[in-house]
Amino acid sequence: MIELKSWYTSKTIWGAMIAVIASLLHVSGIDIPSADRGLIVDAIVNIAGALGGLLAVYGRVTARSGIK
Repeated sequence: MIELKSWYTSKTIWGAMIAVIASLLHVSGIDIPSADRGLIVDAIVNIAGALGGLLAVYGRVTARSGIK
């Protein structure tokens, strides 16, 4: 792999976290169907990407020094 990306844009990371959370919820008596897990992962990755973009814009707008 040559291209690097942030951890929060990785579907593998989010998928693993959702799997762990789903397992913990299952033990608690709440079940998330596996078909819904994929939708949850996609939604989280999209939200994280949007938040990252907003944070970048906010950081640039509020910065006190220029980019060289």
